[in-house]
Amino acid sequence: MNATDRTPADLLRSALTADPGRPLVTFYDDATGERVELSVATLANWVAKTANLLQGDLAAEPGDRLALLLPAHWQTAVWLLACSSTGVVADLGGDPAAADLVVSGPDTLQEALTCPGERMALALRPLGGRFPQPPPGFTDYAVEVPGQGDRFTPYAPVDPDAPALAVGGVELTGAQLVDRARADAERRGLGPGSRLLSGLPYDSWEGVSAGLFAPLAGGGSVVLCRHVERLDTEGLDKRRESERVTAVAL
Repeated sequence: MNATDRTPADLLRSALTADPGRPLVTFYDDATGERVELSVATLANWVAKTANLLQGDLAAEPGDRLALLLPAHWQTAVWLLACSSTGVVADLGGDPAAADLVVSGPDTLQEALTCPGERMALALRPLGGRFPQPPPGFTDYAVEVPGQGDRFTPYAPVDPDAPALAVGGVELTGAQLVDRARADAERRGLGPGSRLLSGLPYDSWEGVSAGLFAPLAGGGSVVLCRHVERLDTEGLDKRRESERVTAVAL
């Protein structure tokens, strides 16, 4: 990856330049049987649309705090990178009442209602499907995001030394996040062509690093598995083989 990259959004741009067609996130939900594979280009398109939604429709500004109440999921990865693209602080599992805006999954809607600002809800259905009926008090992400632009330009350059991510009691700037992700990628032996299978939740740096940032920083990809505990040993071994997994974080 580019040694000058200082934010997660920079890492994504470098990946897009290097090889847009390679897989970046392969997502499994072992409770529903869902499997989604997103190339660098596809993920970047989702990130651009979400960043345009965040900056435009939601009027989020650099330094605003976004309580991200989502599990380890490909759409969570999109939101993390969209926040980095706009300078918004992604607070994973943060207090919605203390946030400027909130993004919630279907299981945390009641908690998310305490946010005084904009509230966005994700159904987390296969293929990014919408809610049958939008939850009261929320905007349905799946309804709003398709019409957003496919390219994103921030109103102002994102400061790599400004806060970017809060998770598990740790707050990192964009530059600190990239440095940590690079170190984690080296420690795990991740490089171009590597495939890290992660079953860790996104509630700690270790989980979000293994589940997104370290593979991105190392030029590899992640096989992100939600509810992986439902797989027996044989099922996990088959997945490792079929997905050409080179490293595991469980």
